[in-house]
Amino acid sequence: MSGIILSRHRGMPAQDGAGVKLTRIVNQPSLRHQDPFLMLDEFRSDNPNDYIAGFPPHPHRGFVTLTYMLAGRMEHKDSNGNTGVVETGGAQWMKAARGIIHAEMPKQEDGLMWGFQLWINLPAARKMEAADWADFPQDKIGVVRGEGAELRVIAGELEQQRGPIQQPEQSFLMVDVRMSEGATYSVESQQQQTRLAYVYQGSILLNDEPIARGELVRLQADGDLNLKAGSDEPAGVILLAGNPIGEPIAQYGPFVMNTQAEVEQAIRDYQAGKLTA
Repeated sequence: MSGIILSRHRGMPAQDGAGVKLTRIVNQPSLRHQDPFLMLDEFRSDNPNDYIAGFPPHPHRGFVTLTYMLAGRMEHKDSNGNTGVVETGGAQWMKAARGIIHAEMPKQEDGLMWGFQLWINLPAARKMEAADWADFPQDKIGVVRGEGAELRVIAGELEQQRGPIQQPEQSFLMVDVRMSEGATYSVESQQQQTRLAYVYQGSILLNDEPIARGELVRLQADGDLNLKAGSDEPAGVILLAGNPIGEPIAQYGPFVMNTQAEVEQAIRDYQAGKLTA
């Protein structure tokens, strides 16, 4: 690799929940945890058989989930009594922390379902805090506009636009960059040690390096990102950045702790009906 790109990766087909088909981008054989990011999935299908069964009730402990929808509607219900629907352009944030059981089910029977789910680790000192949850519709997402470009700030802050989701101790940034054909935009480095870019539509040049649809690149912390969309179709890019926690990760499915003993305790708590806030 040369320049700002450290490595390139493609997601792999996977299934989760009750058989939802998706692409696992982070936390697959060629790209494991990218501290503080534990997992990134893209789900995209206009075939309801690929998504209609959804994600029935299941537990989490020790981390945060963030769901961002490009198209479609997904309902959330959890063991704390929260319920809400994340729709096109909206985001949903859930801090599982010491424990929560939730279900995510499609609120549509046909049409395109397209979005991302990101898992963000929590430091040991915060893993056993109370669970929390929030929905943010499209009009709550900060927007930065340029010529032929729109940057939707989901988390963190960019050019005085503040996203609704904040984890400042990790300098967590998530931006959806949308560009028309041939458009350019430059994103300044915020010096986070972990920086990723995933192209979900079209193609781009990133500091003159071509990146195709479905490709994720790991980036150096230093250096601005000079983006240019391909000339034949609009481009869409998810930018992620954050500072590593730097602690051991012990994961068993939906439980992410620091030691195997803590994971085993989470399993016992779930089996005993104690995995709620």
